[in-house]
Amino acid sequence: MSMCGRLRSALVVAPDAAGWEPDADWREIGYRGPPDRESALRQHREIEGALVDAGVTLRRIAPEESSAARLTPDAVYCHDASFPSPRGMILMRMGKPTRRGEPESHRATFAEAGIPVVGEIGAPAVAEAGDLVWLDGKTVLAGEGYRTDAAGIRRLRELLAPDGAEVVPAPLPHGGGPGKCLHLMSLLSVLDSRTILADTEWLAVPTLKFLAARGFEWIPIVPEERGTMAANVLSLGGGELLAIAANRRTNERLRDAGYRVRVYDGSEISANGDGGPTCLTRPILRDPPESDPPGRGAPAGAAGRRA
Repeated sequence: MSMCGRLRSALVVAPDAAGWEPDADWREIGYRGPPDRESALRQHREIEGALVDAGVTLRRIAPEESSAARLTPDAVYCHDASFPSPRGMILMRMGKPTRRGEPESHRATFAEAGIPVVGEIGAPAVAEAGDLVWLDGKTVLAGEGYRTDAAGIRRLRELLAPDGAEVVPAPLPHGGGPGKCLHLMSLLSVLDSRTILADTEWLAVPTLKFLAARGFEWIPIVPEERGTMAANVLSLGGGELLAIAANRRTNERLRDAGYRVRVYDGSEISANGDGGPTCLTRPILRDPPESDPPGRGAPAGAAGRRA
């Protein structure tokens, strides 16, 4: 399994399928303001265009499935409701109660596409895939916080045992509290097989030590861009990344390290619900990662630098 091999297929959920409307109960779901439908649609189309241009085949949640599941605007952040394993997809049980219908909408889409579902996280455990990071083909780093608990991590470990995968807990900070979304992937993104983009000020010391012991190096974000999700970038494979345009200084660090960075306007689709490009995509199929990370040896770069 990989989170940095060439991305071939991904699930997306358009804002209109998720009920991204001004009359949505945005305070209940913790948004910053009333959803702006037209801006969200325009920005989501920009993301879809970048993915297609990078050679990604897109699958979408059908409108009838989204209606039956009573999805909220959070459903656009489709990364969270399911998680890939070597044998098929695993459905999550969302830590945010208003998102509990999302995994079933993913199940229907996977069934239509012939993608097997090999298990799910059941009550009372909770787990969201934004907390789950494949570091390599046999290791999952699992953020333990308000959206993924110890019981959810134990259940994931059971489901991945036939694959010989290790699931390593990573404690998460309180951040803005249980009402705010702070996933592990809010704090780090896998760029290639040996490099991570990291919010080193907020990651726990044991997590950083574990990553270093596994041979990873990291590029620190610019701390002033934490509020615009600078640590959340999507690897498209082959040294190509998708990032939020507002994070200019962090994106420049990535370019200096040898990565090619595509950007999009996330002023509504990302900022209102606090979900970056990884959140807005559910990767389904990737190639194996390249053995020679593109950031290595780049001139004047930040790759390999530890904070």
